[in-house]
Amino acid sequence: SLLVIILVLSLIGLSIVLLSKDDGGKLFGSQLTLDDLFQRNFQIHDPDAKWISDEEVIFRSWDGDVLKADIHNNETQLLLKNTTFVSATFKASKFAVSPDLNFVLLGYDVKCNVYYFLEVRELNPPEVSDSVLQFASWGVQGQQLVYIFENNIYYKTDVQSSSWRLTSSGQEGLVFNGITDWLYEEEVLHTQTAHWWSPDGSRLAYLNINDTLVPSMLLPRFTGALYPRGKEYSYPKMGQINPSVRLYVVTVDGSSITTELRPPDSFEKSEYYITMVKWVTKERLSVRWVNRAQNMSILSLCDVTTSECTKKHVMTSEKWLDRQSEEPAFSKDCSTFFITMPLKHGGHGTFNHITMISNQFLPPTLLLFSSHRVFTVDPFQKECLTCSLFKSKCAYYDTIFSPNYQNVILNCRGNTAASPRQQNHCYSVMGLAWHNNSYFFLSVSDSAPSGQAVSDRFSLNWESVLVSSDSVIVARLDGRGSGFQGQRILHEVHQRLGTVDVQDQIAALEYLVRLPYIDGNRVGVYGKAYGGFLSSVLLLSHSPLFKCGIAVAPITNWRLYGKTEREYTVKNTTVHFQHSAELVKLLSASNVNYTLQVSIFPDEGHNIASTKSQHYMLNAVLTFFRRCFEEELVVVPQTSKEDE
Repeated sequence: SLLVIILVLSLIGLSIVLLSKDDGGKLFGSQLTLDDLFQRNFQIHDPDAKWISDEEVIFRSWDGDVLKADIHNNETQLLLKNTTFVSATFKASKFAVSPDLNFVLLGYDVKCNVYYFLEVRELNPPEVSDSVLQFASWGVQGQQLVYIFENNIYYKTDVQSSSWRLTSSGQEGLVFNGITDWLYEEEVLHTQTAHWWSPDGSRLAYLNINDTLVPSMLLPRFTGALYPRGKEYSYPKMGQINPSVRLYVVTVDGSSITTELRPPDSFEKSEYYITMVKWVTKERLSVRWVNRAQNMSILSLCDVTTSECTKKHVMTSEKWLDRQSEEPAFSKDCSTFFITMPLKHGGHGTFNHITMISNQFLPPTLLLFSSHRVFTVDPFQKECLTCSLFKSKCAYYDTIFSPNYQNVILNCRGNTAASPRQQNHCYSVMGLAWHNNSYFFLSVSDSAPSGQAVSDRFSLNWESVLVSSDSVIVARLDGRGSGFQGQRILHEVHQRLGTVDVQDQIAALEYLVRLPYIDGNRVGVYGKAYGGFLSSVLLLSHSPLFKCGIAVAPITNWRLYGKTEREYTVKNTTVHFQHSAELVKLLSASNVNYTLQVSIFPDEGHNIASTKSQHYMLNAVLTFFRRCFEEELVVVPQTSKEDE
């Protein structure tokens, strides 16, 4: 087995030592390399577990088999061999098992999203024989199946039945039904899916997103054809028109009756977002509406039989609201619900707390997840159900509740005392005694405001390679503007990006480089997207602190940034080159020495998806910093005897 020992002290990732047993049972040390990061043994296995009933779970084993586990009798059943995912016929990378466990939906080509049944039967819309699907998934009952083609939703009651089209307004790149456009996928819902099944499978709620009036951006595609092609994306920037959105519910009993759920009156004539949709009962669903400035949100409970939405809670802020995609937890009679709300916490400002809103007594039957713990909630007391479970192994979980909330899957993600233990791979934390060595220093800034850079979540990445192999100390900082430290710290960057957060970065660096084991002459900075903006500001305005730095896809002009008008936060953007071009123009005009990584990764899309391209890019990053941190050789001129 492989033992990875990683030390994390405060802000600093200090060292990684890899220890493994040889044939004789002895441990030997080695260093982490970039190639190791792409090897299977260095990747944490995610079982991708899903509940299919109150007591049954589907998951994928380390070997790739798809299994069903019955937690009541502790029995396991093989559903799909791993050979299906590597066979020449499929090479499937995605799978989904039908609710009745009789069929498996396989994603055959992730670029084109072509899906197949296991029998083998290709899934196609009835109107077109040679189609490229955008999405396909099972429903919640039997063999219900929904798929999307040309931005329209199609439905099959079972595998053998014919398809019927539930929507007809879809237009490629302009009108989206049941899936997200660029803005909703990247900034609002953070998923491609924009439809939700009712618990009994009788209705389907979906968003209709209209980008007709949204300005578009042309992204060129250079490979695969004789001439370059271009694809347009609706991309709203600051002050430009946003997509309009509507929420519909359609019955799938054969009548296809479609009902629109209207926004609150205060939003009726203004731009708004729908940031959360969740079914509460088979006839009611909760919806959160947020204004464009994102300083006001309304949580509604909508009855699909009457099309009426009742206002349940209103939240406002003088600056902006965060965490608006979180789902509330309603009681069965919908009279009581839990939401996250900012509440004053003594003299330390306002913090988000789980809050119960009710007009009656709530018996302690609801399970909640809070601070990486699962509690049973009572109005007068709470009991932690997981605090003592695997305490020595893990205390940082993701959770997935069973449909009846009586069971929960705990997925270990890390711990201050022990990082995730997955299969036969054990990750733990140890101390390290300092020697009389001098270490280079790298500051990494790659989280946006409201994000969190410092956490107990385990990961191995290119920074780990520098730490392990090149005597580099890597630091991450959560200063003003970061999340999970209260509203006061979060809102410090409101309308002043690149000021107080940069000041915190400088203060931390000035402290750390005074430590005796850090070489203050070899300090670097790295950032991507908003972090690229920060690293650019740090390098240009505080250059004496840094020997070098990297800015990946930096944001250089807020007018160019496609965002959701919160005036505070940023995430990745598809106009990387436009930002980079603006920066290069500025550097050239200012006579600043810089190096532009000339390697290009054509047609990779929003993020670099190809493993080979990822490897190449990370190798360029590592090579740059290694050259930057190399010892500068002092050449002493030799004196000849004649000079003497």
